[in-house]
This record gives sequence, structure tokens and C-alpha cells, in this order.
Amino acid sequence: MTHILSVKNLLDIPPLTVDDIAAILDRAAFFKRSLIDKTVPQTLNGKVVLTLFTENSTRTRNSFEMAVLRLGGKLMNWDEKISSAQKGETFSDTLRYLNGYQPDAIVMRHHEYNAPHYVQSLVDCPVINAGDSYREHPSQSLLDAFTIIEHKQRIQGLTIGIIGDLAHSRVANSNVALFTKLGAHIHLIAPKNLQPQKMPSNVKIFDTLEEGLKTCDVVYVLRIQKERMDISAIPDDTAYYHAYGLTPERLAIAQHDAIVMHPGPMNRGVEISDDVADDPSQSLIFQQGANGVPVRMAILDLLVGAH
Repeated sequence: MTHILSVKNLLDIPPLTVDDIAAILDRAAFFKRSLIDKTVPQTLNGKVVLTLFTENSTRTRNSFEMAVLRLGGKLMNWDEKISSAQKGETFSDTLRYLNGYQPDAIVMRHHEYNAPHYVQSLVDCPVINAGDSYREHPSQSLLDAFTIIEHKQRIQGLTIGIIGDLAHSRVANSNVALFTKLGAHIHLIAPKNLQPQKMPSNVKIFDTLEEGLKTCDVVYVLRIQKERMDISAIPDDTAYYHAYGLTPERLAIAQHDAIVMHPGPMNRGVEISDDVADDPSQSLIFQQGANGVPVRMAILDLLVGAH
């Protein structure tokens, strides 16, 4: 019997119970097998999912769209650049009109903080947050957890180091919430001006890789989000790479079997070297990206699918 989630929307990580998370990850494993076997149940047959992205996206948007299509659903897209927003229509009016078309779910990415909560208050269908401002990116953290469990068989008790622009990262916020909920130890590693303002008390913060990477089982690299910061915060990519770029020598500080992850897009030669990004034994970056499809299939199936 398919687990019924305790939430009607996926807006952020904290409302999810451990049972909810387990159900999503178990369902994702089922879909990953069914994609290989070509036996995917068409649980979105007859359903229409609206995608609403006001920020650029490659992996998240395309994997959500692939997930809908693999489950037999159809897609409708709202594109802000060619919409009546350009004629002065308010976002709330737009949402009311789109809600009148009775989509079965909305997958959205928005530059405004907390926008998915606002959208959810205006519509009658489930809303899935594909990233809002620097606040949360819940489906990314779920696919990250899925990838770690595939390779480490657990998250409980692991030490996970997250390196980079923590001050502006919705991925880091969601990952800290999810990984701590599942019992991991978190090391956050960044220069002082890119460290988060607030973090749970059980999270350790470091300002050097040499200290922060010790004992790490997972090394998770983030890009520098220059679009969200004063450019003077990181004036020189080369200097950042010399201090915080993940190289083979620095990776060797972590556990010998540590895995490397990155949500993409990667800025090679800034936060990560080619040798680490393409390492066949330790880098899971492209497998991590591919796991976006079965995990997002699981989310859509559990929130929208017909069982």
C-alpha cells in the first residue's frame, strides 16, 4: 500500500515527517527500477501539471518535466517573459486565472522569498516548490538524500561537509534541514562573509577546508551565487579557488571513501577542479543529477498520482 503523505504540498522540508521522507525515497527507488525495466505505472495519466518558472533552470525544470511525461501526464507552461505580466497584470491575478484552468499540480520556481506559500494560498491544487529565492529547494535535498543512501546505505551518523556560498543557498538550507532530521552531522565550510546568519545548534561551522573536511563522509560543493550578492563579496575567482576550491589534495583530507556531490551548475576552476568533478570513483555529481527524475516522479506520484 502506498504511503499517504502528511502534507498536501511540497513547499519546504521541515513539515515532512521521517515517514514521509522514507516514503518518497522508497517510491523513488521503485521508479528508478521501473525506468530501467520500462514498467513505469502511468499514475499521471489524464493529469495536467503546470510549470511556472521565473528563474533560469536546467536540471530541476527538465527533470520535473521528464518525470511528468514518464508518468503519463501532460505539461502546461507559464512563461513570465511572454505572458501578460509584461502588460502589467499582477502575479495574483495571473494565478487566479491559471487556477481557473484546473491544473492538477503546479511546479514552480520563483525569485521571491516564500512565493510557493503565497501561490498555494491562491490555488486549489498541490504546489511543489522547485526553489524559492535563497530559502528552500526541497526536491533537491530529497534527491541528494536518495543519492547518498544509494552509495552509503544510510544518512544517520554520517558527517556531511557543505562547502561554499552558504549565505545565499536554498540548497544548503533544505539539505541542513533534511540531513539533520535523518541524523547526520553537518560541517558548513565557507569564508566568514558567506556563512549563514542562523543555523541549528548541532551544525558546526568552519572557515577553512583543512579543518572542516576532517572526518567527512560526503563532500557537498556549492557554487558562488554572484546573482544574489554584492560582487565585492568574492572579487576574485582565482583567490576563492586557492582558498576553497575542492582539489584532489583537499578531498584527501576527508574520509578515504568520501563521495563528492554538487547540485549544479558547476563553475569548474572556481569551486571545484576538473579532476574532482570527473573522478570516476568519488564524484557522484552526474548520477546525482540523473536521480532527479525518479525522485521527482515519486514526489508527483505521491502528491498527485492516481493509486
